[in-house]
Amino acid sequence: MECGELASYMFVGCATLTLLRHRASPLRHLTTSGISRRTLTGLVMGITAIAIVRSPCGRQSGAHLNPAVTFTFYRLGKVHLWDAIFYIAAQFLGGSSGVALAHYLLQDMPGDRAIRHAITVPGLYGAVGAFLGELTISFISMTAVLFISNSEKLARYTPYAAGSLVAAYITFESPLSGMSMNPARTFGSAVYATDWSSLWIYFIAPLSGMLTAAEFFLWLRNGALPRCAKLYHTGDKRCIFKCGYRSTPERPT
Repeated sequence: MECGELASYMFVGCATLTLLRHRASPLRHLTTSGISRRTLTGLVMGITAIAIVRSPCGRQSGAHLNPAVTFTFYRLGKVHLWDAIFYIAAQFLGGSSGVALAHYLLQDMPGDRAIRHAITVPGLYGAVGAFLGELTISFISMTAVLFISNSEKLARYTPYAAGSLVAAYITFESPLSGMSMNPARTFGSAVYATDWSSLWIYFIAPLSGMLTAAEFFLWLRNGALPRCAKLYHTGDKRCIFKCGYRSTPERPT
C-alpha cells in the first residue's frame, strides 16, 4: 500500500508537470507565469495527497508515503522496527516506480529539460536556501499532523490540513528547494534524471525537521505520545501500529 500510494503521487506529479511545462502541451501556453503553474500544480498535488490519505489504502497503511514520517513515528514509539524498515523500503520503491510509470506511459516526455522527471534541486538561494526551506516546511507539516490528528475535534481534518500545506508549499516554497519533504520522492526523480548532486539535502533536512517537530510535540505535551501513527485513523481499518485507540472508543469514519 505504501509503495502504491507514493507511486500514485509521483505519477500524478510527473503527469501534471508534463501538462504544464512540456513544449508540446497546449496547457503550457495557457499558463505563462511561474506562479500560475506552481499554483495549479500545488492544487492538483494537494488534492492528490488528500485523496490518498482518505483512500481505503491510506486509511489502512496510515498514508505515510515518506520515510521521514515513518522514522519520526518510530522515534515516537508508535511503529515497530521491522514495520518501519519495510515501510521505508516500500516508499523508496514506490517513488522510483511512479516516475518509471510516468516515463513509460508518457513516452519519456517527463524527461524533457523543463521537467526532468519532477526532480527537486536547490533554487534561488542555493543549497543553504534549499536546506532551510526543506527543514522549515518539514517541521511545520509534522507539527500540524501531530497536533491536529491528536485533537478529538480536529482529527478528521488531518488529510485536508496535510493536503493544503502541500499545495501551499508547491506554490510558494518550491522556488527555494523544489518542495520535497520526502527522501523517497526526491530519490525516485533523481534515479531517472541521474542527478545526485544535492541528494543529501533532501535526506537530512526533512528528517531533521520532522524529528524536531516530534520533540516539540512531546515537550508541549509533557511527554505524552501521539495516539497512533496513522494520519487518518478510522475504526473500519486494521491497525498494525502501537495504537492508542485500541483502549478507547474508535473514532467514527
